[in-house]
Amino acid sequence: MSPDILSAASSIPSSCLHTIFRAAQEAEQRTDTEVVKLHVGDPYFHPADNVADAFVDAVRRGDTKYTGPDGLPELREAAVEKLRTDNGVESTVDRLLVSPGSCEGLAALLQTLAEPGAEILLPELHWPVHLQQSLLAGFRPVLYPLGTGFRPEIERIAAAASPRTKVLLINSPANPTGVVLDPDEIASLLDLARARGWHVISDEAYEHFCYERAHMSVASLERDVPVDERIVHSVFSFSKSFAMTGYRLGYIALANDRAADVMRVVQEANIIGTSTPVQYAGIAALASRYEAAATNHKLVQRNRDVALPPLIKAGLLSELPAGGWYAMLDVTRTGLDAETFALRLLDRKGIAVVAGNGFAMRPQLDDQGHIRAHDYAPWARHLIRIAFCVDPIALETGVRKILEFVDECGDEGLASAG
Repeated sequence: MSPDILSAASSIPSSCLHTIFRAAQEAEQRTDTEVVKLHVGDPYFHPADNVADAFVDAVRRGDTKYTGPDGLPELREAAVEKLRTDNGVESTVDRLLVSPGSCEGLAALLQTLAEPGAEILLPELHWPVHLQQSLLAGFRPVLYPLGTGFRPEIERIAAAASPRTKVLLINSPANPTGVVLDPDEIASLLDLARARGWHVISDEAYEHFCYERAHMSVASLERDVPVDERIVHSVFSFSKSFAMTGYRLGYIALANDRAADVMRVVQEANIIGTSTPVQYAGIAALASRYEAAATNHKLVQRNRDVALPPLIKAGLLSELPAGGWYAMLDVTRTGLDAETFALRLLDRKGIAVVAGNGFAMRPQLDDQGHIRAHDYAPWARHLIRIAFCVDPIALETGVRKILEFVDECGDEGLASAG
């Protein structure tokens, strides 16, 4: 092996999310002007007061010691009760682990399930971190094509699988598409996974942001299945529902006792334990969850309903996203590819968006799991993602300037043609 190649991890490129994040920071430093940030899912609203109070109180009374890889029993008990009453998911404290953010929880879960040469099924349009985490855990990602409206189709997923497939990842509401799966789709996916002997990872970070239909947890369909036969591992976050992005707190409800035992070891090796004061903040968040989640839902839906319709009228967006915090725009009419569009929009208008082709990266791996080459799904080359969880004025300003830029691109095209 070449000394320049340290590991499989060294061959994984940085995601499109971090590329534009750095570009926006550099633009602000260069121009001394604040960029309108539509590229990152960080909400303009804040956690409820009791969340901050619980954090500060824990620090002041000295509750700052290790809690172990499982997390505080009180937080796990509260999460188990929330799953039972709100999600219809039957879990126990022994099968629920706390993590420093759902992102780390996902990474640990993937390490828990990984085997040499095993494959994981991801949608062709995916959150880049899911792909990175899968590669880091040692999985070989298989990207299945999506149907109309970026929806999964059972036949295509089944056709993409192989005898090496071990995990199917489900993300509803989805990042970046905003797709919310209906009960029939979820049941069909679970039936396929069970028939093929796969594990299912259900990433439910945006569970409280469904605008057209109620959220359904995949694991709610396993309530009557014996615990040792369950296959759905569910991942939840405090970042979105409770605006606790910087606190870094999540939890994972493992399907069965064996998986929980293995993940506990993974957590021992990776984190020792989650921040103790943050866990007390999590207990407070769950105690006031109904009001907080409902309020935050209304704020994001209002942004969606008020700011995004002009994008539909302009032909950049086919319909309002059914869930989540993001919308995928198609800027084909500008004649620019997504990366060029994003960089020029940032330079000319001070608006940061994410090039959507980065959500459709297709890696090619060698026998050691190194990425030897990668490309992007060609149908994604004109897509960009915007976040609509941001300050309403910033969002409306950003949308207006996107529309201005699109029109200017059209005028430039006509001028050059003439």
